[in-house]
Amino acid sequence: MPSPSIVWLRDDLRLADNPALRAALDRDEPVIALYVLDEESDGVRALGGAARWWLHHSLASLADRLAERGGSLVLRRGPAARVVREAVTDASAGAVFWNRRYGGAERRIDAGLKESLRADGVEVASFAASVLFEPWTVTTGSGSHFSVFSPFWRACLAAPPPRAPLPEPREVAGPKHPIASDDLGDWNLLPTRPDWAGGLRETWEPGEPAARGRLRDFFADDIGHYDRARDEPAAGATSQLSPRLRWGELSPHTVWHAGVESGRAGKFLSELGWREFAWHTLFHFPDLATENLRREFDAFPWPRLKPTHLEAWQRGRTGVPLVDAGMRELWETGYMHNRVRMVTASFLIKNLLIDWRRGEQWFWDTLVDADAANNPFNWQWVAGSGADAAPYFRVFNPELQAKKFDPDGHYIRQWAPEHLSEDPPEPIVNLGETRKAALDAYEEVKRAPRRGSRAEG
Repeated sequence: MPSPSIVWLRDDLRLADNPALRAALDRDEPVIALYVLDEESDGVRALGGAARWWLHHSLASLADRLAERGGSLVLRRGPAARVVREAVTDASAGAVFWNRRYGGAERRIDAGLKESLRADGVEVASFAASVLFEPWTVTTGSGSHFSVFSPFWRACLAAPPPRAPLPEPREVAGPKHPIASDDLGDWNLLPTRPDWAGGLRETWEPGEPAARGRLRDFFADDIGHYDRARDEPAAGATSQLSPRLRWGELSPHTVWHAGVESGRAGKFLSELGWREFAWHTLFHFPDLATENLRREFDAFPWPRLKPTHLEAWQRGRTGVPLVDAGMRELWETGYMHNRVRMVTASFLIKNLLIDWRRGEQWFWDTLVDADAANNPFNWQWVAGSGADAAPYFRVFNPELQAKKFDPDGHYIRQWAPEHLSEDPPEPIVNLGETRKAALDAYEEVKRAPRRGSRAEG
C-alpha cells in the first residue's frame, strides 16, 4: 500500500527549484501538495489586503500547473500544526517535506511539528529554499551574527556559492483517492465590497509562468539599464521581481544564477544580498516589526499622533509631489519604486514625526511584495533604529529627490499631475521646520542612557 508524501507549501509557490517537492518525488510515491492558510497560530502575522489578492491568484496558477502534471493542490485553513497533522492522518502519509522558514513563530511551529510527526513514525525533512545563505551559516569572526551589511555580504561571497537551481518536474502524480480540500473562492482573499484591486489586475499577473517570463525579460533587456537608471522611478529599469521572490514563484537561487549567467548583474546581485541581510536580521531578531533594533530609539519622543496627517500620507494628499506620487502608485498597483519608498518613509517618520511602525503596517497591508523580513527591516533602516541603519539625521528631502531622480516630472505627472499645474496644493507641513523638529527630538535619544543594541546581540 503506497504511503503518500505531503509537500507542505508556504512562501514557495512554484514547481521549479523546489527542494521539498523534489524530495517528495524522489520517494517514488504519490505526492500531495498542501497549502495551509494559517491566520490563527500564535505569533503568525495575518496577511495584508494586497498580499491576499496575490496569494489567491498565485495559488490558482499553481493548482493549474499541478493539474497539468497529474497532481492537485490541497487547500486547508487553520492552525498549521493541527491542520498538517490532520492531513497526514487523512492521507495515511508516510512523509512530510517543507522548505524552511525563518521567522520566530514559524520556526517554533515547524520545529514542534517536526518533533511530533517523527514521534509518530512519519519521515520529516526540511530544506533551504528561500534564501541563498541560511542565517546561522553566516557569522562574524567571533561567531555572532552580523549587524552591518558590507561585512555580512563579504562573508556571503566568501562562502561556497549558491547551489544550482533544481529542474522543474514533468510529472507530479497525486494519490488515487485525494484528500478533501477547501475551495479557494471560499477563502475570500479577493476584495469585493469594494473591489479596489483593478490597478493590481492591470499591473500584475501572479504565478510561476509570469515570474519566469519577467526574469527572462529583465536579464535579456532591462539589466542593461539597471545600474544607470534604477533610482529613477519613471525609467522602468527595476526588476519587479520582488513579489515573485516574496511568494516564492521564483527561488533566489534561480534569480542568482540567471544574474551570474547574464554577466551584467553585479549591482543587482548586491540587492539580492540586501534581501539576504534582512532575513539574517529577522532570524536573530524575531520582533523586527514591533521593536527598535537599536534600543536607544525606545526613548524617541514620538508626539501625539495627528490622524489627519497619517491619512493624508496614506492617501497621497500631503501636498508634497514625490510623496503623493509614490503613495498613489502604491494604492493603485500594490507596488512602489524603491527610491520613492525611502522618500515616503522618511517623510512619514521625520517630517510628520509619526512612528515608523504605523508606516510599516500600511506598507504591509498595501504592498504585494511585503514580507516579514524586508518590510520592517527597511522601515527601521530609514528610521535609523535598525541594522546598518541610515543615521537619523539623514532626512530625505523629497523636493531635492524629485529634482535629482525625476527631473522632467514624468513620474509625478503620471501619479500626481495636479502638482505640476498652475495652482499646486500646499504641503501639509513645512519641510524645513519639521526636519528641525525631528533632529531636536533625536537629541533626546542621544541624551538617553545607553541601553545597547539588540543588533549587537
